[in-house]
Amino acid sequence: MTSTLVLGGARSGKSRHAQALVEAVPGAEKLVYIATAQALDDEMEARIARHREDRGPRWSTLEAPTALAEGIERASREADAVLVDCLTLWLSNLMLADVALQPQFDGLCRAIASCPKPLVLVANEVGLGIVPDTPLGRRFRDEAGRLNQQVAATVTHAVFVAAGLPLTLK
Repeated sequence: MTSTLVLGGARSGKSRHAQALVEAVPGAEKLVYIATAQALDDEMEARIARHREDRGPRWSTLEAPTALAEGIERASREADAVLVDCLTLWLSNLMLADVALQPQFDGLCRAIASCPKPLVLVANEVGLGIVPDTPLGRRFRDEAGRLNQQVAATVTHAVFVAAGLPLTLK
């Protein structure tokens, strides 16, 4: 089945593009949005509510802040197509939980490869900016780059979005 990684910077249009890809899947009536964000403050709570409203009634939401591989497996049993938004927040959640990252990355890639439904994943490309000035910031940037490379090697398609314009990478 097809899988697509949609990469881009903050406010690049990547999530909008990814949602449009999923909504355009022929015959897909039941769509599942796998959310990795956690509403830990009022601003994030409002952002999550706005995104839910924007998606409309075809969508159901599955929250998977850390158990993403399991979330994909579950969603693929329930949905015609699946959207994961976003891998970067998932990575942040894993790092805050202080878990070993590579086994999580490997499990995610196995779930992507075995997903029987169209799957679109969103991630931030964080390596285009300045070098972070803290060890944690540099580790996060490096791990995000590793995660994006591993996922890009696993998916069938990859797209980079800048200024709302998609550029096909793979």
